[in-house]
Amino acid sequence: MASKPSPPSAEAVRRIPALDAFLRRPELAALPRPLLVRVARSALDEVRARALRGELDPGATEALVGAALSEEVLQRCAAEMALHHRRVINATGIVLHTGLGRAPLAAAAIEALRQAARYAIVEVDPDSGVRNQRETAVARLLCELLGVPGALVVNNNAAAVNLMLRALAEGREVVVSRGEQVEIGGGFRMPDVMRQAGCVMVEVGATNRTHLADYAAAIGERTAMLLKVHPSNFRMLGFTATPTLAELVDLARKHSGVVVAEDLGSGLIWPQPIPGLEDEPRVQDSVASGAQVILFSGDKLLGGPQCGILVGDEALIARCRAHPLYRAFRCDKLTLAALEATLRIYRDGDPLGEIPALRALAATQAELHARAEDLLAKLSGLGGEVVATESFAGSGANPARPLPSAAVALPGGEAACAKLRRGPGTAVFARVERDAVLLDLRSLVGEDLDEVAQIVRTRLAS
Repeated sequence: MASKPSPPSAEAVRRIPALDAFLRRPELAALPRPLLVRVARSALDEVRARALRGELDPGATEALVGAALSEEVLQRCAAEMALHHRRVINATGIVLHTGLGRAPLAAAAIEALRQAARYAIVEVDPDSGVRNQRETAVARLLCELLGVPGALVVNNNAAAVNLMLRALAEGREVVVSRGEQVEIGGGFRMPDVMRQAGCVMVEVGATNRTHLADYAAAIGERTAMLLKVHPSNFRMLGFTATPTLAELVDLARKHSGVVVAEDLGSGLIWPQPIPGLEDEPRVQDSVASGAQVILFSGDKLLGGPQCGILVGDEALIARCRAHPLYRAFRCDKLTLAALEATLRIYRDGDPLGEIPALRALAATQAELHARAEDLLAKLSGLGGEVVATESFAGSGANPARPLPSAAVALPGGEAACAKLRRGPGTAVFARVERDAVLLDLRSLVGEDLDEVAQIVRTRLAS
């Protein structure tokens, strides 16, 4: 009796190579074995499932598992081997782009990271061999640069605020203007921070106008602090008023034990004017006004790694450091190394030349236009043009104040923008305006335009 012919699905499954045989293909030999096994097994299982569902006849299955499947496995392996946290090119025009890591580090800071990635001095004195405090070097530099007696570094500015409130005001009242109860990214709200730190927030004034008399009326026996918060991610205009920091300091001096603290956020310490950032508060100004504790970020206008910095009165800073929460918030060796290298540039180097964020923010319109023309020439044939545009500092610095810039505009809109952003290799993040892709030179100041042009050409040609 003649045997029944196999159904098409069974015949299609038989055309699928065994995993071991597939793994021996020479084009796959260079891939890491564990990765290759995992990806190849998944790819073969997908083909097998399609064949069993009758979606592939034997001929189609045999064609699919040939060179096409090898190429598919190669692409999947390449995608899995690509680091998620990898370098990209920022052509958005937002210099301190939170989604792209805020301030790019100076070359000296990058080298410091490389050195500290091995064993590194963290909590030991190299001369005596005795254990010491991990932030000694950066604290000394901060005190020297800012003229303060005390300094401390934690892992971000939100942690700095929380630590300060816990150490200096837990269980007591903190007076803050209604116009300064800010919310920053991720739903981080000042009222919530106060509550979590165990403080009693005392609101004074109105949303748009708060007077010194409002603060004075709120001070009582349980008052621990007058807190001033820089509205770093918004700006109020019109009928507004708020006391100066110096006025709050004078008021607090009349009440024993009341601390004046200021959360500056952006952390600008460069003393010379930068066009467009004239109104951004400087840490040194807060120090001169007499604030006892000043808090700011390391990865914004300072141009260093992500961290939160507390400077001011030595005894108050020491209380923050002695609080048990400090250990949960302290920085690792990589952050400390990068911050130390950045601060050394402020002390001994050329910040506007060496710190990428400052260099980008200080670039003139003429310089940006010239670089845009240079980039356009390297992208000839893609239908681009140089356009005047506006960029931003970003990360809450100088909110709602655009900086004049220049960009190369390319056709293609969102589809082209997505091509620049996706795929293996170095991605280019741009923005779309009026259906044109803009490569903003403000955030490309530190980039090699030859490399940028090559990447753009490759991705838009695909």
